[in-house]
Amino acid sequence: MSRISRMTLFMVGFRAHLLQAVWNFERQQGIGWAFALAPVLERLYPDRATRTERLAEHTAYFNTQPTLASFALGAAARVEEARAAGQGDAASMARLKSALGSTYAALGDRLFWFTLRPFAAACGVLLALTRPQSMSGALVLWLVYALPHVGLRAMGVLWGYEQGPGVLSGAFRERLEWVVRVLGVLGCAVLGVVFAWSLAPGGEPRPIAVQCALAGGLGLGLLTAQRARPSPTRWALVLGILGLWLALRR
Repeated sequence: MSRISRMTLFMVGFRAHLLQAVWNFERQQGIGWAFALAPVLERLYPDRATRTERLAEHTAYFNTQPTLASFALGAAARVEEARAAGQGDAASMARLKSALGSTYAALGDRLFWFTLRPFAAACGVLLALTRPQSMSGALVLWLVYALPHVGLRAMGVLWGYEQGPGVLSGAFRERLEWVVRVLGVLGCAVLGVVFAWSLAPGGEPRPIAVQCALAGGLGLGLLTAQRARPSPTRWALVLGILGLWLALRR
């Protein structure tokens, strides 16, 4: 019979939002990981000394993609429950964290940073261009990114606990890979519509100078996105400030 209630797992998911609140170079997400897992340890280890020892172990180095860390937390709760029953040890928990951390980092970075976030931005920009007097662009950008992000934060702990260490094996990982591919294709399609609308809003072509500037900006963006330094974010900020300055001088 499970000793960990669903409410305890929901508390872990809630605390997982602060996973990187005390990020540092030595342990990275380790302290946040221990903070998130603390409700499970309180449930499993009534003895304060034992609970403190386990909590200290979980502050060790850990790093992964923050959203998918919820799945790792659920799997760790399952293993910690078995450990409290006399099965497993600190070494097995360390191996689990290392394996899941690297796996979730590779998949989560592609899913969130390189796929979902650009897709959400493209959807928001498209609505901002087509409905410039409305706040719908900003709202859609936030919803498209935040709903999957918050949903996986909350439910990932439950799924990780149910599946245990094998949470990313089999069909579930294949579905996440499929989502990455689909969002990549949809993102390219939305960007194509954004670029077409920028060149000819409402079917009326812009002046040739504006079209050349848009095409040049797209080419510059594709070139700078491949460079590690300066980052694409810095390039975007500089170009955005330049665009605002030019617009104000008109």
